[in-house]
Amino acid sequence: MKRTKSLKIYILASLFAALTAASAFIKLPTPWVPLTLQTLLVYLSGLMLGPWGGAVSQILYLFIGLAGLPVFTGGGGPTYVLYPTFGYLVGFVPASFVMGFFAERGRYLRPALGVLLGVLVIYVFGVPYLYFSANYLLGKEMAFLSAFKIGFLIPIATDIFKGGAALGIFYLIRIRMPFPVSKR
Repeated sequence: MKRTKSLKIYILASLFAALTAASAFIKLPTPWVPLTLQTLLVYLSGLMLGPWGGAVSQILYLFIGLAGLPVFTGGGGPTYVLYPTFGYLVGFVPASFVMGFFAERGRYLRPALGVLLGVLVIYVFGVPYLYFSANYLLGKEMAFLSAFKIGFLIPIATDIFKGGAALGIFYLIRIRMPFPVSKR
């Protein structure tokens, strides 16, 4: 029984990794940080698969991209760590974990809190990396306040909106099925 459950989580984690990759190409180009649907899938992976399943899906997504498949917004390969947005991608893993952690522990309020915290986790990784990458890897001078404005203040509203959409989808599915899957 336990083996079937873990196999199910890995299959679903693979599915969410593929969906996250596909959603990277649905984007609205903006300077430095493009707005994509990736975060919607990150949120759903944590909410629906629980902390470990969600994190595994995003780790798999990162490994596939770093291995060379063009699954990131700007392509793929090991040199993608030099991109200013790579920190956001790294933040997907702990964000998905946080959302899954809270989703397992409550019906409505805790999953909503988990999404809010998960959104912030992505920015905690993304904004400093954007600043570091611009100044030290790309050699373009950028003040931290500019990185904060470009990498947080401009896109945060859309991520909160996507978080609300993910919660709505999660609540609708949860009515019909017990989620997160890892709690079964």
